[in-house]
Amino acid sequence: MAEAYDVAIAPHCPLGPMTLASSIHLDATTPNFIIQEQSLGIHYNEGMDILDYMKNPELFDYEDGYVNIPDNPGLGVEIDEEKVMQAAETGHDWKNPIWRNEDGSIAEW
Repeated sequence: MAEAYDVAIAPHCPLGPMTLASSIHLDATTPNFIIQEQSLGIHYNEGMDILDYMKNPELFDYEDGYVNIPDNPGLGVEIDEEKVMQAAETGHDWKNPIWRNEDGSIAEW
C-alpha cells in the first residue's frame, strides 16, 4: 500500500543475520525501498551482535553506506552452529535498557 501512495519504506531489522539477509533481499525487490535500518555494532548488542554467530560476517560489510545483496545459496548467511549451541548452554540475562532524559523521565524502553 505504501508504494500505491508513493510512500517510501525503511524496514527495521534488529533481530539477527537471517532476518537482516531476508530484509535485504526484500529491499532489493521493493521499488519504494529507501533505507534498511539494522543494529550492527549498536551499543545494546555488545557481546552478542548480529555478526557474532556467523561464519561469513563479511556478508554485511558496508561501504559508503551500501551493502551487497547476499548471493550465496539460500539467504547467503552461514551460521556458526557451534557458537549458537554454546550460547544456548550459557543462556543470557539481557534486558532492554531504559534510556532516561536528563530530568529522569523515560526517553525509550
